[in-house]
Amino acid sequence: MTEARLGHPDLGLGLGLRSCHYQYILDQQPDVDWFEIISENYMNSEGRPRHILNQIAERYPLVMHGVSLSIGSTDPLNFDYLDGLKKLATEINARWVSDHICWTGIAGRNTHDLLPIPYNEETLGHLTARIQTVQEYLGRPLVLENPSSYITFAASTMAEEEFITRLVRQTGCGLLLDVNNVYVSCYNHDADPLDYIRRLPHESIVQFHLAGHTNLGTHLIDTHDGHVVDPVWNLYREVCQLTGNVSTLLEWDAQIPEFPVLFAEVQKAKKFRDGGLTTPFEEQSPPEQPVARSAVPHPTTLTMIEYE
Repeated sequence: MTEARLGHPDLGLGLGLRSCHYQYILDQQPDVDWFEIISENYMNSEGRPRHILNQIAERYPLVMHGVSLSIGSTDPLNFDYLDGLKKLATEINARWVSDHICWTGIAGRNTHDLLPIPYNEETLGHLTARIQTVQEYLGRPLVLENPSSYITFAASTMAEEEFITRLVRQTGCGLLLDVNNVYVSCYNHDADPLDYIRRLPHESIVQFHLAGHTNLGTHLIDTHDGHVVDPVWNLYREVCQLTGNVSTLLEWDAQIPEFPVLFAEVQKAKKFRDGGLTTPFEEQSPPEQPVARSAVPHPTTLTMIEYE
């Protein structure tokens, strides 16, 4: 581990812990630096998943990544949920707890999706107050991830990267920079991903995510179901030059391959962290090919959601 950033050390290269790989990890004890878990998969479980998690926690550093904090919602914060987060983090000695800059539901209903927010002063004040409350309750800084984006809001008055910069500086929270999400969002909104990452608070970035996506021709969808493409690898190289080495995790959540395939994919990141290459290996990833159009709409401007 290298010098800590905001109290968070560089854990090296990690993978998302998925149940289909439990037995392989227990039997083979692969040379992975760390694992990231989906918090909600373990918070309310006292059965086999939690038993296995505790075994893995004895050997590997763990990070918790949630999908239901709903920090951007206008619902009151769920302190039962926060209590579950806090207890699990203590039990497995989680290095940090993260979630997303989004909302996931309203009126007590969870959509199980990461929904977007408008980027303006009102939303900034709303999230700042809620993040400070969460950090005080957890007794640790929160780490928040930039979302993938498919729409914009008429109510937005600032760019996403400006909003994120102001948010982390006002709250002291850490930034989980999902490099694939940057590429997806910038492609969808005709923005420059290099300009986006250059405007971020690099000193606040404590973790990277890398993942694959689906190219629908007119837009990209963050599907986590394949290899990281060359443009995302090259964007990762650029941001590593700005930040130095930061804990890096590979996400692969659909059509999950055998564990050695995942391990080989995340190991490619060494080439960029250590040598600053412009392509992952001598053989580049296959070029992106658009797949058949789905029912997902083209990115647009959303006007119907208002924060009161």
